[in-house]
Amino acid sequence: MSAPIRGLRPTTLCGKVCRMEQHVAAEHLQVIRTLMERSALYRRTLGPIMVYVGAVGSVAALGGITLGIEALRAFCAWWLVAALAAIAGAFAIARRQALEDGERFWSPPALRVTQALLPPLAAGLLLSLALAVFAPDHLRWLFVLGNALFYGCAVHAAGFSMPRGTKLFGWLIIVLAGTLLFTRPVFAPGATAVVDHALMGGFFGGAHLAYGAYLLVTEPRKTPA
Repeated sequence: MSAPIRGLRPTTLCGKVCRMEQHVAAEHLQVIRTLMERSALYRRTLGPIMVYVGAVGSVAALGGITLGIEALRAFCAWWLVAALAAIAGAFAIARRQALEDGERFWSPPALRVTQALLPPLAAGLLLSLALAVFAPDHLRWLFVLGNALFYGCAVHAAGFSMPRGTKLFGWLIIVLAGTLLFTRPVFAPGATAVVDHALMGGFFGGAHLAYGAYLLVTEPRKTPA
């Protein structure tokens, strides 16, 4: 029988591992508890964000139609700029709300939401760049519906840390975009750029304005002390 190895203390090592696992579990529970406690705060912030994003989407759709933007590269560039404006404004609104409520903006829950949003949004960006470089102009519809699908996935992923209606809104976008993905090439293969701008305005304008209005109208009012 071999002699025991000097300096090896299984009991001590096991204790350290157990304490580390307990610490990680405690951190996860704290993040979950914080998300649940801030559900009302996130709901209050989500209303203005949705209205703002909807306004940007509606203005971009009207502007694209008025300016007659048809070429795929110009179409992609126009809507990517609109997306950047929407994201920047959404983060500005969220930061202002956090400061007003005395919260840290880059808190663990905020990081969780951002991490959930990033992969689908990055995939949509990569699709947009690939279409802008390689695809012909008549594939504008693929830019529209592909980005709507990825965006719906992003909203649904963020919905696990947000009010329940956020996941339902994400599913609504996914279902509508998925349905049009199969029906648009069949029933309207030669649709003009006006139709594509209108679809973008519907997904990123009208739908967001409607959901934002719903959140603002149904938001619980604070009762005076």
